[in-house]
Amino acid sequence: MAMNHPTPPAGAPTSPPAKRPLDTVVKMALGVLFGSFALIWGGMFLSRPDRSIPPYSIGSQEETIVAVHVPPWTSDTEIETLIERFRKVGRETRNFGPMKIRPTTPDDPQGRYQRIAIYVFTDEGWTEPDMLHKYVAGDDATVRKGFESSVRGFYRLEGREEEGRMGPVPQGKDSAATAAYSRQLFKGPAVAGSAESQAGSRP
Repeated sequence: MAMNHPTPPAGAPTSPPAKRPLDTVVKMALGVLFGSFALIWGGMFLSRPDRSIPPYSIGSQEETIVAVHVPPWTSDTEIETLIERFRKVGRETRNFGPMKIRPTTPDDPQGRYQRIAIYVFTDEGWTEPDMLHKYVAGDDATVRKGFESSVRGFYRLEGREEEGRMGPVPQGKDSAATAAYSRQLFKGPAVAGSAESQAGSRP
């Protein structure tokens, strides 16, 4: 005997298909992913010397070259503040140890940080040790160009000379064309710190 199924009246709401809950493994993977980002950002935020500069981490360091990573949302103003902090340290104490940078000239009798070049990136990939090594080696022109064009800020201290920049490292001299994407903050003699400060930066 055929059974008649009642037909729902026109306009009656139909129940949506039940959504499948997320698989436990997927939930765990998402938790690990977001947890990792939180740990990285939290570590950068809490470990910075003070709250007047943006959070940052030392991605890698090779000889006198240092690659620094800041979060992608860091503004130009905040990066400039960080560059100015490097300048302040270079002028007053020349001891970048509290800023998590290893000695760049450990055997120099004048001090452990007589030469240093700091590149600031928002793209963490450029701060990886293997990438910095390729840049320092200078054998790959593509890597060198990509590295310098991805820079958000730059600080250099060479003996008594200092330089600070915002934006990518320009290819060649500064010009009206490079001013559209790269800006020099300062360049010239660095004011040496006191004898006590210089002595404090030595082993």
